[in-house]
Amino acid sequence: MSRPIRALAVTLATCSTLFAGTACGGRTAVQQVAGNYIVVASPAPSTPAERQKLARTRFLANAGLAAGATYQWIVKPWKAGGFKNGARGRQEALVKAGLAGTFAYNRLRAAQRSAQGDPALARALAPLAAGIDGLRTLPTRLSNGDESAVSSFADVVSKVKSASRSAGASVRNQYPTARQLTVD
Repeated sequence: MSRPIRALAVTLATCSTLFAGTACGGRTAVQQVAGNYIVVASPAPSTPAERQKLARTRFLANAGLAAGATYQWIVKPWKAGGFKNGARGRQEALVKAGLAGTFAYNRLRAAQRSAQGDPALARALAPLAAGIDGLRTLPTRLSNGDESAVSSFADVVSKVKSASRSAGASVRNQYPTARQLTVD
């Protein structure tokens, strides 16, 4: 079970225990007195400008992680000749490239969803939807040693970077850890 799911399960169990005790027995004297003095502010909905800013931030984070994973574990080993037959560490490089490809595809899809909250990013990325969807099968091709998949990943990532730059959001490579690449 992944760490966020475990934390959520513990939180839900704690809350349900606390609420179950008060639901069955009604309000205690302490709760009645505390209720007279504690005022809880109701949350205000965020403004459209705040939602747009958060969408752009999420997009930049996701696209940066995809670009970093593509460069670190796909493009760089390919340029170094790590995918060629007989290369030392070839199998390891191919497995890492396959995982990085799956991770990059996942983050590009998340970036695409995040871009929908910002009209300029949504317009800039609309023509790239088919290219991002086309990356679905590339991780398997990378793991099998198909070197043409490397250029496909690099092309899509560079197109996402240039499209976001034209919308006023510059994507910088962020290098995910090896743990972030594993699937929970």
